Amino acid sequence: MKVSIIGGGGLVGSCAAFALQCGGLAREIAILDVNAQLAAGQALDLLHGGPSTGDQIITSGSYEHIPDSDIICITAGLRRKPDESRLDLINRNVDLFLQILQGVQQAGHKKDAIVLVVSNPVDVLTYLAAQRLDLPTNQVIGLGTQLDTIRFRALIAQQMKVPPTQVSALILGEHGDSMVPIWSSATVAGLPLANYAGWSNNLANELFTRTKGSGAEVIKGKGGAGFAVGIAIRDVIDAVILDNHRILPVSSVQQGCYGIRDVALSVPTVVGRKGVVGTHEIELWPKEVQGLRNSGNVLRQTVDTVLQRVGR
Repeated sequence: MKVSIIGGGGLVGSCAAFALQCGGLAREIAILDVNAQLAAGQALDLLHGGPSTGDQIITSGSYEHIPDSDIICITAGLRRKPDESRLDLINRNVDLFLQILQGVQQAGHKKDAIVLVVSNPVDVLTYLAAQRLDLPTNQVIGLGTQLDTIRFRALIAQQMKVPPTQVSALILGEHGDSMVPIWSSATVAGLPLANYAGWSNNLANELFTRTKGSGAEVIKGKGGAGFAVGIAIRDVIDAVILDNHRILPVSSVQQGCYGIRDVALSVPTVVGRKGVVGTHEIELWPKEVQGLRNSGNVLRQTVDTVLQRVGR
């Protein structure tokens, strides 16, 4: 399968490409970027690693790659300026994103193409992509809280001194301030996390607070997140390629899960070749359900504000 990464010249896009290359499932990886020289440089760097990874096709260019792409991953986005409000940044990224969607539409895409939105605000942009693209809603997925979830698990594992792959815990809702930690089902090797020695509500709150601030923490340390988000992107794309119906906390337009409708956010989602194959309304604590619905309301307000400006 062919994966085209729009914004592939940047940190997030290039890390996603590298993660996909190391995973070895994508047959072709195309690096698309407004900076053609940067895209070509990233593609060449990946190409050089081919003999030690897999026999993949690595290319670069622009929207000419879209018509034969099976998965279109959009990572392009703008960074916040000093003293810029969150809404101003959202508006600038929405404008850029709408230009990208127009480019995808004009280039023409496969009827069964899957669009994976990574650009922020991911939930708002996922909703816009589902609304504007000539694709079934289930074929538009946002990275959502998949990145937050693996960060969450990593921090829990580090604190509890257990293998990260044996930690099961979820973040649902918005990829943003209203995200919801799902402690009710958190386990290590299938055992309830709450039963582990040294666990407490205070520790839980500390770990969730650090999870929410992880993006800013990484930016402060190295200028921008790349490796973990690349892995999170690969998690979703591999589920599509393998059609393995893996359950992931990704964003899509909701049609009633937990009573939430007409807004994109993350719930436990079955991901396969057709994109969103289904959702699971797992049993949650009442306060977690309340948090999810609050997250939906917060996002609905932002979407309405954006739609008033750009038109429906």
